[in-house]
Amino acid sequence: MDDERIFSGLNAEQRRAVEAVRGPVCILAGAGSGKTTTITRRIANQVASGAFAAGEILAVTFTDKAATEMRTRIEELGVAGVRAQTFHSAALAQLSYFRGRPPGRIVASKALTLRRVGNTLPKPFRFRPAGDLATEVEWAKNRRVTPETYLESLGDHKPPIPPDLMLRVFREYEQRKSDGGFIDFEDLLGLTIGLFDEDSHALAEVRERYRAFTVDEYQDVNLLQQTLLEHWLGARDELCAVGDDYQSIYAFTGATPRYLLGMPERFGDATVVRLESNYRSTPQVLELANRLVPQLSGAEKVLRPSREDGPAPLLQRLAGSDEEGAFVAERVASLYADGVPYEEMAVLVRTNARTADFEEAFADARIPFQGASLLARDAARQLLKRLRGREGSSVASTVAHVAVEQGWLEHPPEGLGEREQTRQTDLARLVRLADEFGEGAVGEWIAELERRFGPSGEARGVHLLTLHRAKGLEFEAVFLPRVDEGELPARQAKTTEALGDERRLLYVGMTRAKRHLAVTWTARPSRFLTELGVATQAPAVSKPSRLRDDELPPAARALREWRRERARADEVPAYVVFNDRTLEELVRRAPASVAELAAVPGIGPAKLERYGGDLLRAVREACVAGPASPDFALTPKAPRPHPSDAVYRALAVWRRERADEEDVPPFHVFANRVLEAIVRAEPSTLEELAGVTGVGPTKLDHYGAAVLAVLAASGQEQLQHSRGVAPDAVAAAAVALP
Repeated sequence: MDDERIFSGLNAEQRRAVEAVRGPVCILAGAGSGKTTTITRRIANQVASGAFAAGEILAVTFTDKAATEMRTRIEELGVAGVRAQTFHSAALAQLSYFRGRPPGRIVASKALTLRRVGNTLPKPFRFRPAGDLATEVEWAKNRRVTPETYLESLGDHKPPIPPDLMLRVFREYEQRKSDGGFIDFEDLLGLTIGLFDEDSHALAEVRERYRAFTVDEYQDVNLLQQTLLEHWLGARDELCAVGDDYQSIYAFTGATPRYLLGMPERFGDATVVRLESNYRSTPQVLELANRLVPQLSGAEKVLRPSREDGPAPLLQRLAGSDEEGAFVAERVASLYADGVPYEEMAVLVRTNARTADFEEAFADARIPFQGASLLARDAARQLLKRLRGREGSSVASTVAHVAVEQGWLEHPPEGLGEREQTRQTDLARLVRLADEFGEGAVGEWIAELERRFGPSGEARGVHLLTLHRAKGLEFEAVFLPRVDEGELPARQAKTTEALGDERRLLYVGMTRAKRHLAVTWTARPSRFLTELGVATQAPAVSKPSRLRDDELPPAARALREWRRERARADEVPAYVVFNDRTLEELVRRAPASVAELAAVPGIGPAKLERYGGDLLRAVREACVAGPASPDFALTPKAPRPHPSDAVYRALAVWRRERADEEDVPPFHVFANRVLEAIVRAEPSTLEELAGVTGVGPTKLDHYGAAVLAVLAASGQEQLQHSRGVAPDAVAAAAVALP
């Protein structure tokens, strides 16, 4: 071990921290500023300078991976014997040593026990994910709150279920744990604190053993961990704490940056070092991220770039989630063509449910991805488990019926826990996918889901991650979609503190990018975009209100009532029978035969078979009640060109034939909305077709020429009809021409 290895390559800020081998040191480390390098070099210098022996130093962090990385780097500097552990592994070792035996079986997850407790709740709350209940139990225990003090400790905090029920869950969980003779990770810390409170000799021995402490990610410490650290430290001040309050994003677990920010006040002679030289991102990425700094409060850190220039971040508003998915997929394909590996790209979203948007987009574009799985989450696992072996005349109604049994709410209320929100969103997605599937057996639909969303068998491809899971990672290209009000910030974020957490999540997301960064939004631009100085252009779009029954023409009112009664009889949501757009078409067209009914968009073979006769009678009766105007709409909306029936039908027939050839569902070729967009756009070249949302590079290459041929043929047929010339006559004339 020599000084040259310890100080090699350090900047002035890092060197100052490494040289401060004694006394309290507070390192405020900005994103990508080399904090691990700094603290491992400092620990090596503590030993090299003779300030402490290696065995007298305890370094703690939050994950086994981080602890291993820290230990490896210290050993590579020629220092062996430093203890680098997580808080929990250090507590387990000390508790086992002083008790002479392990403390008991430690459960890796609370979910199984809490699922059993949750199953005893009243029906409206029975399906709430065990993960939401576990988060709430951890929120309490990390604050050293017990079932006896839970209700009085809530304050403004809102649990995922009513407080009295949550107290019942908390108390029952603790009782079952005690009866089973096992402990959780919070108990592990609590028992170690209790040991030191009761056994002064044990506490003295630990303090004699460890004389200097380093805590990584100090902004993520909670009260339970801080209490244990205080026991280790005692009245001494040999503490080096490193962290970034701008990346404090775990308040929901009880973590707080106040211990980090309070170090200079607690230790008046503390050495405070700011690491602001960023080695990860381009100047363009950092310039955008730094715009949030005035709103982040805490200890100001303005990141300075060390890399060469790169492209400006892409800041773009898109029409909706489909367009956003298509934009990201096309941009990923472009970057990959330019040499950026898929594994160096990441899509970072606020909640797990949003990853499924990109699972769909990437699967359709044949882009490999990793880190997310709709089918691995609770909603799909439980729904598919109940569906296997079950058949029905309609995949859509069967899936919707089982989803309702699983607690699906067509209009979820506010105040749900994050995992329950994810579950509800996943259930809604599965119902929609079943509705789009059309005719076929339930087993075929499940097989198609597994083909599109199942694991690829190897961990390769674009990373689909939540912003929380992305912390500590870095990628060549980062996509931050859905930066909208209600998404980021999440709609549950009502308080200043909660909004601060959401703002820091955006900051964390932006600072994961090395070179390429894209920020997109759709209907309601996030307030954070204004703070970034981004011109969001169009105003927020409010959802149009649905007409009341008494505002409808008689025919529409009668059909809506028929749909409501049929849905009640089938025990499915009304839109599974048919949606409002189909209802509008039924009223406009007033079909009088099965053939005319089959031509109505939204009435596929499965619905024709299930509802055909009854629906025709309902339409006839509705039309007797009174016709509707041609421009009638259930929901007032801006006028849009209506797809030509003939062209749309021609494309739909081609799609069905192509899907049969490829042995895939029709929507895998093109979804209905894409066909409508193609008809409205009237493309005549591949370049024009490429501009239609939903037609990405892969589908353009695969289907482009065929689509243009169908459009050309349909256009010629329409032209012939408009001139009053029969197609057969034109064909005969064409044969006769020289």
